[in-house]
Amino acid sequence: MRILAMDDSPPALDVLTEAIREACPDTEVFPFDDPYKLLDFAKETPCDIAFLDIQMPGINGLATAIALKKFKPSTNIIFVTAYSKYAMEAMQLYASGYVMKPASREAIEREIKNLRHPVETKTSKRVRVQTFGNFEVFIDGKPPVFARSKTKELFAYIISRRGALCSNNEIIAAIWENKNDSASLKSHYRHLVADLVKTLKSLNTEDILIKNWKHLAVVPDKISCDLYEMEKGNVNALNAFHGEIMSQYSWAETLK
Repeated sequence: MRILAMDDSPPALDVLTEAIREACPDTEVFPFDDPYKLLDFAKETPCDIAFLDIQMPGINGLATAIALKKFKPSTNIIFVTAYSKYAMEAMQLYASGYVMKPASREAIEREIKNLRHPVETKTSKRVRVQTFGNFEVFIDGKPPVFARSKTKELFAYIISRRGALCSNNEIIAAIWENKNDSASLKSHYRHLVADLVKTLKSLNTEDILIKNWKHLAVVPDKISCDLYEMEKGNVNALNAFHGEIMSQYSWAETLK
């Protein structure tokens, strides 16, 4: 996510920029005290959100917002002002919101949680896992095809353990909670593990897996996962969570 920040007052710009960085520590923030320089930058580097001071000499924040929308109509405009009388005029431009000066981390977080246009979080990680609602897996944007339907549940369980080594017996007890341990069950489990390894290897992503003859785990740092991001305090992940995690699996009820 990229965020623009603009204020013609350097001290106020510093306060705004710091508040944005505190609210979104993993975000690229580009501060400007000149609207013309901001617009030149935005032509080449479209951004997701723009925090714009309304009152400025020359081209003000409202005019800057109109120009920005021409480059990228889905830009979320959030006006920053010391005067609440400007709020109505700002919202008539279909702004996402506004922040009263001095900008604070809490105010920035509130506005980012309620953006008019949703922001897609881009990631360089090839494996993306969705745990909110139903469990889903995407590798390079596409769901992998497992040979066995229960392989996906096996993968879901080790994802839920957040990198902890899971013993074979632990996994079997979790995903076959109503069945007694048996030789046939262990054989079925070994086939699931083999299917998971084979599928990941065929997509050159086997490095996300830790496997030995007794244990299985994932490497969290190599996976983009909404649950992991929420636990880090990521604002977008917190906003996306609606109370359900891996809802198709009964053992996941303890994760809520």
